[in-house]
Amino acid sequence: MTDEKYMQQALIEAHKAYKMQEVPVGAVIVINNQIIARAHNQVELLSDSTAHAEILAITTAFNFLSSKYLPNATLYVTLEPCLMCSGALYWSKIGRIVYGADDKKNGYKKCCGANNPYHPKTELNGGILKDECAKLMKDFFKARR
Repeated sequence: MTDEKYMQQALIEAHKAYKMQEVPVGAVIVINNQIIARAHNQVELLSDSTAHAEILAITTAFNFLSSKYLPNATLYVTLEPCLMCSGALYWSKIGRIVYGADDKKNGYKKCCGANNPYHPKTELNGGILKDECAKLMKDFFKARR
């Protein structure tokens, strides 16, 4: 599968969050062309500000692999990770991060600028299906204003 196909799977997760009135962020983790983890934001459901899609997905992947590191995995997430998620991804030593839309308000670039907050071996690729990912976020917040 291509990056776009996996990002479409992350968008499916984001739509689940949207339907639950959660900020619509979705994530999947892939190893060897197999999705090993799926998650979406559950901050409201769990009353837990750390229940971001990325955190839930990497926890699921750790459990699936019985490992604390993910060097051979790729995370697909619909929104640029925040600083908290970036820290968790750093410690996971994930091999690759692919995200959709930029998050100018809460994304890692707001705090880190051009500095990479991820493990030195982590590959980063943004902008995959960015228009679809951004539209879902805009629609969500527009409906709440």
